Amino acid sequence: MINGFLQYLQYEKNYSSHTVLSYKNDLNQFLVFLGVDEENFNPVTVTPANIQQWIMELMQQQISARSISRKISSLKSCWKYMLRRNFVNANPTLKIVLPKTKKSLPAFFKHREVSQIIDDPFVPVDDFVRMRDLLMLEVFYMTGVRVSELIGIRDQDVDLVAGEMRVTGKRNKQRVIPLDRRLCVKIADYIQKRDDYVAAAVEYLFVRPSGEKMYPKLVYNIVHRIMSQVSSLPKVSPHVMRHSFATGLLDGGADINAVKELLGHSSLAATQVYTHTGFGELYNIYKRAHPRAK
Repeated sequence: MINGFLQYLQYEKNYSSHTVLSYKNDLNQFLVFLGVDEENFNPVTVTPANIQQWIMELMQQQISARSISRKISSLKSCWKYMLRRNFVNANPTLKIVLPKTKKSLPAFFKHREVSQIIDDPFVPVDDFVRMRDLLMLEVFYMTGVRVSELIGIRDQDVDLVAGEMRVTGKRNKQRVIPLDRRLCVKIADYIQKRDDYVAAAVEYLFVRPSGEKMYPKLVYNIVHRIMSQVSSLPKVSPHVMRHSFATGLLDGGADINAVKELLGHSSLAATQVYTHTGFGELYNIYKRAHPRAK
């Protein structure tokens, strides 16, 4: 049943392999708590009390409320699937009370910090890796793409004449993002440099010196290593670049619905979290500028 649920997520819901793996880990952890394996698992015997006891054990292990909520959401999704497939006739997850999660505001890099890196005038013209890394950072900052989206960009997805880029997001949804003209020039220069440097034929825009596709951990390490030179944020990652893109647009007066489309969010609620960050900046401006607030 669990294996069928995971296949349903991957092939019918088009969830990413990373998301499916998270569901699998959560469900396996619950089975370990119950003391059964998948072959001997009988979902009919599971009660709300079993799930509440698991929550208490997770809390005693000092698992964060956000992580616990995600694990319970995995159970809820699994039982909905089993109800639809008539494996069970009751859902023990319905009345489960989740621990309250603290909503943290998204961290973002300051514009001057990013500019300090991507406008570095001392990049050797023959350094392909450095050129690639800085261009990846600029694409993150100028488009707000996710790591998986950046890795999946092919040459054919980039139209330098029209100034646009097609990316494939979650659940294989595609969207088109406009490109700044200066960024188009940099991409064209990079492609020429890449083709001269890499001996093998390449399919993807960003590749390793061997011509092989980039992978998430490598991209994360690149962003973390470079941006840590200018930022003191406790978390330095490609996703912070995405936050920086959204925050910069909203602080600049962009319509929130337009930002939603650029980010590839399916719900406006996912985009609204950035308005709090924008309001914080407006409050600082107010304090600096209003004569009675100084």
